This record gives sequence, structure tokens and C-alpha cells, in this order.
Amino acid sequence: MTSGETTDRGRGVRPAARRMRPVALVVLALGLVAVLSAASCGAPNQASGAASTTSSPTELTEPPAVYEGPAGADRPNIVFVLMDDADLTLLKTMRSGRYMKRHGATYENAFVVDSLCCPSRAATLTGQYPHQNGVLTNVPNEPNDLGPLGGWKAFVEHGSEQRTFALRLQQSGYTTGLVGKYLNGLGAGIQGKPTGTPIANVPPGWSEFRAVMGSAYDEWKYEAAEPDGNGGYQVRAYGAPKNATRAERDRLYAGNVIKDLSLQFIEDHQADEAPYFLYVGTYAPHYRINDNTAYDDEPLFPAAYRDRPGKKHPHGNCGAVDCRQLTIADIPGYGDKRGDNQPYRANGTLAPAWNTAPQGLPKKEAVTDLRDRARMVQTIDRMVTRILSVVDDNTYVVLTSDNGLHLGQYGLTAGKGTPYEADIKVPLVMVGPGVVPGPRKTVVANIDWAPTFEDLADVSIPDYRSGRSMVPTFANPQAHVQAYTFIEHTFSRSKPGQDPDRPYSNGGLNVIPSYLAVRSRNAMLARFDLDRSWDGVNYAYEFYDLRTQPHELVNQFAKPAYAKQVATLMAKLKQFDACKSIREGDALTDACRRLTSK
Repeated sequence: MTSGETTDRGRGVRPAARRMRPVALVVLALGLVAVLSAASCGAPNQASGAASTTSSPTELTEPPAVYEGPAGADRPNIVFVLMDDADLTLLKTMRSGRYMKRHGATYENAFVVDSLCCPSRAATLTGQYPHQNGVLTNVPNEPNDLGPLGGWKAFVEHGSEQRTFALRLQQSGYTTGLVGKYLNGLGAGIQGKPTGTPIANVPPGWSEFRAVMGSAYDEWKYEAAEPDGNGGYQVRAYGAPKNATRAERDRLYAGNVIKDLSLQFIEDHQADEAPYFLYVGTYAPHYRINDNTAYDDEPLFPAAYRDRPGKKHPHGNCGAVDCRQLTIADIPGYGDKRGDNQPYRANGTLAPAWNTAPQGLPKKEAVTDLRDRARMVQTIDRMVTRILSVVDDNTYVVLTSDNGLHLGQYGLTAGKGTPYEADIKVPLVMVGPGVVPGPRKTVVANIDWAPTFEDLADVSIPDYRSGRSMVPTFANPQAHVQAYTFIEHTFSRSKPGQDPDRPYSNGGLNVIPSYLAVRSRNAMLARFDLDRSWDGVNYAYEFYDLRTQPHELVNQFAKPAYAKQVATLMAKLKQFDACKSIREGDALTDACRRLTSK
């Protein structure tokens, strides 16, 4: 079989498609996979469109089941909404999230393969690990001898635009829409441009491309793509009038604009004969990235004015909980002293600590940030609630995030990018026809969305996808997807002002070295490259048994009681290393496809 071939992977045979009524799969992703946003993890740029490649089949050892949908139904519509940096705590503040937990599936072991927005979103779009799709960091970090290391530019450079699930769904007959946040660097050329400026080279795979770009992290004064009436796109500039009332400011709030555009897409296509796929990417609850704010009263995490403290909500609106109920207890592991997290060499001797940045986030600041983030997600909660109310009864709704966020845990200040629980474990709930309510214990990762969408759309799954379809778990809470997932992170010191994730925290991403980690339901092993290089061998390890160390407070790597677990996970890392030469459109070998199995 040649590289790029696709496979049905043992899929069942469906009857001929008969469109009876609209079917919507709404994937509300907290944080990030935001394929829908034009600045998914940084300042946007223009992408080039190109034709896609088709491939042909290999055989999978554990083929996914095929979901047939309700009797008489055809291929589902799909709406995918991805929030940015939303951690597990925020789900309980969202009434829509609570509703979905009661009536749908809750994935208790959902992870991302890099807890950094652009690499995470690129992985979601392609179903591939960062080393496969070429997006290792948020921004290109050029000039260098290797070419672009991250952002939209690297995504294009490595041909990843041609491997997105969106392009394959569009080619199969779906109307595909993107609203909100996309990938870093897409749109940088139009930032600050006036309304009416043409936008060239919209990324392939999107029938409607309503990306929100510019400084939408700050929620005001940004640009968005809108149709120009001639089949192309132009800039729509959103301002921040100084003398506007709170209500007028909220109408221009990026979260509300994204909500309105998303609902409009659904309304426009709900009754279409063709199925639709909508990817909604929000910027909340990511922190703002500019000190020069639109308004003088902007907190680091700027919520809509209706959710800030005021006459109606003296303490602000934190949704399903009183803001005062969110305390330091909602930041598990806060204040951990990092002395007993020091890494070990493979031979069991202590290695130098990789984390040497100033420690700690003051308790008051941590709680303030937590509450402001809860206020930020209320705009998304209202959007999700509306979506749930307007889609028909053959609709799937999935709520997840591109990564989490730590606020003073692990001897760190605040931020993301680590292999620890607060950063890599994300909320994931879904409702829909045939979805049996209840928890799912199986390990899933954001690279599993691409094959899941293709499975639902009755599109063959390409053999370069590393993810697996989650469809078997919809009707069967005990269904097993995989036992492990991997997390890989690349150290890169970007220039000031380039990376939107670097300013927040003292030390930030400049502290975290490159690493490879493997995660199961109950344990995590991370291998850090202490030289902070891309292919070094100066390794040191941390291991945590989550049953005895749920907050990863003490490194257990050298403890004899855990030797067997460590050995199993060390073998997994070695196997992953052997598969890293498989990149871009290369087909996975059977051995590499089985990596995440038991």
C-alpha cells in the first residue's frame, strides 16, 4: 500500500443515503481546536487554498463500529465549538455543560496531545500528532535554519491544509462553516485593516469562512472575515466606541459576535438537503494579550459587561455557581512546593530541576483569575444553550477544550504547556441521538476528532490519521477507544510580542523544555529534555500514579513500588520514538497504529 491511502478500517456498510431531515452534530469545544477561528493561537494571517489529496486503504486491527443514527436518518450535520484554555473547573459553572452531563456522555479521560493552542488545534484538524503535521509551536519563530516551526505558516508548509477533516467532509458533500478562532498567523496581514479590505487565500475546506481575527483575544478591536458578495471575503473591522454603554460594548464583544454568526449559520443551513459541518472557535476564556486595552476597566480575563459585578450581579455572574463559591479549593494542587517534583535520570539518580523560574501565584490573584474566567465562559454558555435549543432532535453536541490552564500548581505561576493534569486534561461532554447518558472511562484525545467526524459522515478514514473514532462509545459507555495517549511539546524561544501565550506568567513557556509524555487513565510519565533542544538526549523523568498522587505532588519515578508501571510506560515512549519518522501524509504502520492500545 502506498503513502496517503485511506481505509474503511472494518466499517460496516450503510444503506444508500436518504436525506430525511437535518441532522446536526454540535461539537462545543472549550478552548481550543478552533479551526473556526482566524487567530486560533496568535495573530492571524492569510492562508492559501489548495486542492486536496485522496488516499486509499490499509487495515486496522481494531476497527471502529459504525453508528447508523436514528431510524430513517441520513448523515448528520456537525457543529464543533471549541473554547480556548477552558479547564475542568469551568464546566460546573455552565448550565449547558451541566445539562449535557445529565443527558449525555461524559468523557472522564479526555486529553490533548500538546497543551498549547496552535499545536493542539492543528492536531484536532488533522488527527495527527505535532511531529506529523509540522505545527510544533504557536508561531513560526523565523528566521531559522529549519523553516517555520509553528502557527498557520507551518501548517501550510507541511501540507496539513490538505489533510484536515473539514476538507474531506466538504469533498463528500458537506457544507462546512468556520466561525471564530483559527490558527496563529492566519490574518496577520489584515490586522488593523479597514472594513472592505479584500482577504485573499482563504484556507481550503470551508464553504463559509467567518474567521474572527486580530486582537480578538482582547474581545474588542479586532477584524473578521465576511463575504464580499462576489464569492470572496473582505475585512469587517469591529471597533470599541469609547462612550458606548455597557450593552453597546457587549454587542461588539467578540464572544457575542461569534455567537451570532454561529447561530446564523445554523439557521441558514438547518433545512438544507446537504448536511452541514460548523466549527465554532471562541477566544474565551483565554486572557487578553495587550496592555493597551479598549477600556480602562479591563481585567486580565475580560468577561462581557453583563457578567461583571454590577447592580444585577454584585459579585458578577459565574453561571450555575455563585462567584464567591469559587475558591482556592477549585485549583487542585495549588501552592505545591516543587522540591519533591525534581526529575530523575533513567538510572534513578536525581537530575537538575528544569523549573527554575520564580515560584507561585498569589492566592488572591489565582482566585481572581478563576472567577474572571468563569465570568468569561458565560457568553459561551448562552451560545451553547441557544444552539441546543435550535438544532433538531437528530443533533450531537460535544463540549471540550483545546487545553487547560494551571493557576499556581506544580511550583509554577500561571499558564499552560506542561504535561500535567491541569493543562492536558480537558472537559468533554456530548449529547445526541443514540448517546447513552453516563461516564466513559476510556482514554480519548483531541486527535480522535478527525476520524470521529469522518466516521459519522461515512467518509473513509485516511491511513495517516493517528487518532481513532470515538463513535463506538456513543451508544456503549463501556466501549474502549484506547488505553494511552502521548503528549509532545517543543521548546521554542519566540521573540517578544510574537506568541500570545508567552506573556502570561513569570517565566511562561520559556521555562518548559521539550518533552514527550505518555498518559493512561491512572498514570503519567514525562521525559524532559534538559538541554531544551529538539532532538537531545539529556533526559530526566517524572512519573505520577494518579491513584496515589491525583495532584502530581511528588515525583514517584525512582520509587521501587512503581517500577513495573514505569517500565511499561518507558517502553511506550521508546515505541513512540520509533514511529516519529512517519510524518505528513505517510501511512502509519500497524505497529505504530497499535501504540495506544493495551
